[in-house]
Amino acid sequence: MTSIRVAAAPLVLLLLSSCVLGPDHKAPQISLPAKFAEGGNTASNGDIAKNAWWTAFNDTRLNGYANNGLQQNLDVLQALERINQAQANVVTAGAGALPSLDLSSSADRSGSKDIGGNAGSSSSSSPRTSVSGGLTASWFLDLFGLYRRSKEAALANLDAAYASVDTARLTLLSDVTDAYISARYYQELIRISQDNLKSRRETLNLTKLQLEAGAASRLDVVQAEGLVNSTLAGIPGLEASFRTQAHRVATLLALPAGTLVTELQRGGHQPVARFNPQAGVPADLVRNRPDIRASERALAAAVANIGVAEAQLYPSITLGGSITPSYTKSSRAEAGLLGWSFGPQLSLPIFDGGSLRANLSSSESSAREAYLAWKQTVLGAVEEVENALAALSRDGRTVAAYRQTVKSYQEALELSTASYRDGASSLLDVLDAQRQVSTAQESLAAAVQQMAEDYVALNVAMGGGYAVGDQTKPTRMAAISKK
Repeated sequence: MTSIRVAAAPLVLLLLSSCVLGPDHKAPQISLPAKFAEGGNTASNGDIAKNAWWTAFNDTRLNGYANNGLQQNLDVLQALERINQAQANVVTAGAGALPSLDLSSSADRSGSKDIGGNAGSSSSSSPRTSVSGGLTASWFLDLFGLYRRSKEAALANLDAAYASVDTARLTLLSDVTDAYISARYYQELIRISQDNLKSRRETLNLTKLQLEAGAASRLDVVQAEGLVNSTLAGIPGLEASFRTQAHRVATLLALPAGTLVTELQRGGHQPVARFNPQAGVPADLVRNRPDIRASERALAAAVANIGVAEAQLYPSITLGGSITPSYTKSSRAEAGLLGWSFGPQLSLPIFDGGSLRANLSSSESSAREAYLAWKQTVLGAVEEVENALAALSRDGRTVAAYRQTVKSYQEALELSTASYRDGASSLLDVLDAQRQVSTAQESLAAAVQQMAEDYVALNVAMGGGYAVGDQTKPTRMAAISKK
């Protein structure tokens, strides 16, 4: 019977060690429509993480900036460092459940000598050498899953760190393309202003000739000069805005601000996407949006922390032992001593003023808050896609209408200028036509910019493109497989 009891004791400990308190995390659920109201598509997009949507602009310079930014943007690199921190936290979280062993040692030589000249004084002693050491071992028996839940929370935070890198890459793509689109927009406004300046100077010269011929007044000349000068006054502000956006692109690529100004000044057209993206279905966002994945992993960590808090309510047992040898030698004698101790230590919370229960309640509330945050992130993502679809589907009509407007006003300007030369109309008609052409051209440029930005917003809202050239994915999958 004795042998049976001895064999059963480790078995009981083994069964107890498999007990893990707290709820197990389950994938959160949310009710989503079968399709986007503005999209009309019921087919899934699948995984679009490697979809380089910015190539639809057919702009090699933009392609280069996007690819370089994914590799060298400082926000992305900082997010990658946070992965290293999270990996270290996984080791730290699980280390408490493993046996620990500490070794210490010390040695000293001591003695005393009478320096007063009395050689036979009893205050003198012969040199003595002492050596001591210690070997201490301890093992926390994780009977209720305190450290296992802690490691589970750390692994969830590691997954969230990987998702945060993807979020940083997606944000980088959005910022780079938006800044590039804005830089090209201001270049287009500068070009429009310079063309209008040329046209208005021609009108001013024509008006001066008319004045000399007696067909125009000084008032006409002054009005024409005012329009030329107002056009000149607007160009420096546009040039400053262009440089601001060029500086922004350079900074996003981890370059000094002025690095790309000359390169971007060499010219380029306003980016226009050459195809329309497929929005997929709302359920795609849960898989494709890295911020949603990060939020879900934060929820998993919060659920695991409930188990940590609950395990703290129960007894804890630590097995410990130590061996402490010591040795002393002098001219008169030598001695050695070996000390040892071994035994379990039981810690049982009895009265703590309710702090452990309050900690558990706080952890449960944090998990509920994390679920609500995840739900809010999902619904916000659906809203972003719907807004981008609504805008993009209407941008084309706006651009087409402004193109016709520019064409009509340019024709009106040509007719009014010809009529003014013939003396059949006044200078005011020409100046009004020039203003209308300038306004229409600027509105067209703004509409083209808005259409490009809405295209970017839709692709970013869908969660596409962040994994292009991503080197962290094998590490990510390896980390998740350890869970």
